[in-house]
Amino acid sequence: MSKALALIVALFALFVVQAEAGEAHKLALQISDNTPEKMNAVLNVATNVSKYYSDKGQEVEIQIVAFNAGLHMLRDDTSPVKPRLESFKQGMPNVSFIACDNTLHSMTRNEGKEPPLVGNVEHVEAGVVRLIELAEKGWTIVRP
Repeated sequence: MSKALALIVALFALFVVQAEAGEAHKLALQISDNTPEKMNAVLNVATNVSKYYSDKGQEVEIQIVAFNAGLHMLRDDTSPVKPRLESFKQGMPNVSFIACDNTLHSMTRNEGKEPPLVGNVEHVEAGVVRLIELAEKGWTIVRP
């Protein structure tokens, strides 16, 4: 069995165990690319997963972790998906947005001022560290 197939089987088993235990499913989505296609793919996955579990009467918690060039997704001045982010805030409270402060500080140095972020964004010191910690707590990590 290939490593990828084994990983998919293991992730499915984890979701089944969580569902049977009545626990919320936990998904972290990585965005580290500054392309509208990648950003929309992340938002599409969040929407589809949220709808899937909602239709089954199950809970899912989703964190979208933005770092490196992907932080543009959460920038108020450069986000190509800003209207979609607004609709997430209003209609999908189970989806949270996480900004990497390491990336934000780097952008601040390069631009001479701190870039503005959209509302309702949680800050963490390091986006990759957040993903590691979530994985260690049993979250499923996906990079669409």
